[in-house]
Amino acid sequence: MTARGFSLFDTAIGRCGIAWGEHGIVGIQLPEASDSATRERMLHRFPAAGEAAAPPEIQRAVHAIAALLRGEASDLSSIPLDLKGVPPFHRRVYDIARSIPPGQTLSYGDIAARLGSRAAARAVGQALGQNPVPIVVPCHRVLAAGGKPGGFSAHGGTATKLRMLAIESVRANGVPDALNLQARLCFDPGVAVEHLRMRDAALARIIDTLGPLRMQLHRTSSTFGALAEAIVYQQLTGKAAAKIFARLCALFPPCGGCPTAEQVLGASEEELRGVGLSRSKILSLRDLAAKAVSGEVPTLCEIRGMEDEAIIDRLVRVRGIGRWTAEMLLIFHLGRADVLPVDDYGVRKGFALAYERGLPTPKELADYGTRWKPYRTVASWYLWRVVERATARRVMPVSGNQEGP
Repeated sequence: MTARGFSLFDTAIGRCGIAWGEHGIVGIQLPEASDSATRERMLHRFPAAGEAAAPPEIQRAVHAIAALLRGEASDLSSIPLDLKGVPPFHRRVYDIARSIPPGQTLSYGDIAARLGSRAAARAVGQALGQNPVPIVVPCHRVLAAGGKPGGFSAHGGTATKLRMLAIESVRANGVPDALNLQARLCFDPGVAVEHLRMRDAALARIIDTLGPLRMQLHRTSSTFGALAEAIVYQQLTGKAAAKIFARLCALFPPCGGCPTAEQVLGASEEELRGVGLSRSKILSLRDLAAKAVSGEVPTLCEIRGMEDEAIIDRLVRVRGIGRWTAEMLLIFHLGRADVLPVDDYGVRKGFALAYERGLPTPKELADYGTRWKPYRTVASWYLWRVVERATARRVMPVSGNQEGP
């Protein structure tokens, strides 16, 4: 297949690549270990194509794909594909795979049966393994016999497949809720909870009372998007901040989500003030955007290979981003296992309630929390839930940023 151009774009699972030809999309690349590796992979697949801005019809496909990977309702069935040169059998397999709705799955055997030969299950698997346009042809929705995940040729293998299924909230036989949760996190929640039980009897009683870990990650298409939203939400009620953030996103149609760093840099101060942003937050957003464009703010692909403290060190260089905001990104966007936000009032209050003592200082909480390593994130989650239970109202620590703009 010949491509006329390709570009990279941010999604909730990392930075993907897309290549287009005369009649539609010829290739999609799931994220590699880094942006440079994804770009090299695209150049290897399409050596005659240059990196370029996507034309409008391809850009619309990019927005639809990114929306799907954020967990939003998004129909990809009408996205045009240019599959010239793809064997006819493979095309038939891909047509059936495209008919599988988000949140549902088929097996290799099911597709083979629809093709008229159950004996063709292995050939179906081989065809899906050579799928040039994953996501649009959703090979991640095709499982092995008995509901087992089966193979996946993208970087990360089965873990990437499970993560994509988890975004779509699949609960297939053999892919239980616990595994779906594990696919969203960077650790095994069952192992984490048992570790805390063994290390801390008081926390074990809290776990028994509150039940299993039900931590949810907030989906984002980029580090910039997550931090831009955090800046907007600082020192505002959730309702007020949501309105302002929605107005900010609406400045840049048809993105349908958070604007890019380049779009924020290109907007005038009047436009940004018009959505309700203060001058201080505008300065913070522009500093964030400039550092994202220059590479000082790591991308999602880069950040996944970095240690927690290295991530925090990079992010706190941005105006308006302090350690607390960086820790919330680690916990609620990246699913890191061992983060203890000792400056968070909710965690400190939860500790005071759970252990029936006064409000601990950050140092006292840090010292006590060493026994929870390497799963201090999970301990923090339970302490937030202690406050939620005690106050009988929903507590959202990610919207209570203590850092002023």
